[in-house]
Amino acid sequence: MKVLVIHGPNLSLLGGRDPDVYGRTTLGQINDMLEERAAKMGHSVKLFQSNHEGEIVDRIIGEADWAEAIIINPAAFTHTSVAIRDAIAAVGIPTVEVHLSNIHAREEFRQKSLIAPVSVGQISGFGVRSYLLALEAVGKLSPKK
Repeated sequence: MKVLVIHGPNLSLLGGRDPDVYGRTTLGQINDMLEERAAKMGHSVKLFQSNHEGEIVDRIIGEADWAEAIIINPAAFTHTSVAIRDAIAAVGIPTVEVHLSNIHAREEFRQKSLIAPVSVGQISGFGVRSYLLALEAVGKLSPKK
């Protein structure tokens, strides 16, 4: 399975930003874990982080011919980005939405996801394991291709 992993805004700050909510693991460490686990599962991964909505949309569309599944942590764009939602819907690639924290137990504005309705599932609240669980989940999906 070819898996595109997208990390949204501010996730480059992981490890230092609000560790009580997001933990102390850095984005680099998460990427290393994903690459290691993917290799063991026989998956290929492409990893991407951006603070810019348009870059995320461009990557979803640009990798549509390669990716068979998407794992996305849209971060703050979860609650605001119709553009990312529409790109996911348009490419038709099975997508799993991921969050380190449990967005449903946080502030009211964080509890609504625009991405969830166009995703096959959402994993939140398990810290770094949310990403690893998502990688396991996409391995069970039928790819778009």
